[in-house]
Amino acid sequence: MRVVHVYKNYYPTIGGIETHLRLLAEEQVRRGLDVTVMAASPGRLGAERVVNGVRLVLVPRLLTLLSTPICPTFPMRLRREHPDLVHLHFPYPLGEVARLALGGGTPTVVTYHCDIVRQRRLLRLYEPLLKRVLQRADRIVVTSPPYLRTSPYLPAVTAKCSVVPLGIDVGRFASNGNGSANGHRVHLRRRWGIPEEAFVVGFVGRMRYYKGLDHLVRAMARVPAARLLLVGDGPLRRRLQQLTASLGVSGRVTFAGDVSDSDLPAYYRAADLFVLPSTGRAEAFGTSLLEAMAAGLPVISTEVASGTSWVNESGTTGLVVPPGDATELAAAIDRLRQDPLLRSRMGAAGRRRAASSFTLASMVDGVEAVYREAGLRAV
Repeated sequence: MRVVHVYKNYYPTIGGIETHLRLLAEEQVRRGLDVTVMAASPGRLGAERVVNGVRLVLVPRLLTLLSTPICPTFPMRLRREHPDLVHLHFPYPLGEVARLALGGGTPTVVTYHCDIVRQRRLLRLYEPLLKRVLQRADRIVVTSPPYLRTSPYLPAVTAKCSVVPLGIDVGRFASNGNGSANGHRVHLRRRWGIPEEAFVVGFVGRMRYYKGLDHLVRAMARVPAARLLLVGDGPLRRRLQQLTASLGVSGRVTFAGDVSDSDLPAYYRAADLFVLPSTGRAEAFGTSLLEAMAAGLPVISTEVASGTSWVNESGTTGLVVPPGDATELAAAIDRLRQDPLLRSRMGAAGRRRAASSFTLASMVDGVEAVYREAGLRAV
């Protein structure tokens, strides 16, 4: 059976949805499905290739408008695929237009990753299309119960929604405390000039407007006994570097930039605590929270009425603080810094939660069940 996933980007583009889509597609291939991912090409030339068993179709991009790749031939290219099931990863307006142009008869699943938060003008134009796509979908995947409850569009189609949490390869991030893991930790700290005995706060992700990294940097100015290791890159990096300089904390903040996927688990292990200081619902789930929990780290996140406070159970796997509040964030960091027993207990609880509720296998099982409900029989 041929499944075609539709989204605007695919690996090696870095992002939460892109990472999820790659993990899902590659695991589906391992389970015997014929999987194609259709995405926008980085430029005006299209391409086709196979990556880890996944057939990748890159559709020529004319331009990018409001973070949306404009690919005029996308609808025609999807029609040529003759899929047995189309899996849309929302939001990508052109992908949804392409599915509507395909007509009826093809089972369709939509993973509703997040609401459109920032482009309010675009949303006014897009809203009729969004509602039509959700109404016509056979099934809708939502990644957490809170997002199903709080989205302005999902309650109207609750009957066709299934909650399937995102999942990760938990074993890849888990550390059993052996000498090899400790060696990686020491090596990375030495690489970045971080003292072996320092208390390190970690962050992994894109440096985007909703990540709240300016508040994390301001919080670090209030916790002089801690260091900050920022993994990832993005449009706000230069501004954040200027902020660290103005606050006088440049010597305690390390910008590691993008790291390879194979090296990523070691960067979590180099930290004592993980913080996801998001400021808005664009942070719909927080896959990095799962990775940190699987690595045995206590986590701090913010209450943004999305799935992050469901993933991180406040008081059990970590702490939840108000968004955009550097003072509260600093207090939470310092509380965990001063209480190694609490850190150990929360880290262990996080590892158990990741292993019991957010594995790659359970995610793919859930998606396959949704496919059957949508009408794809041979899954």
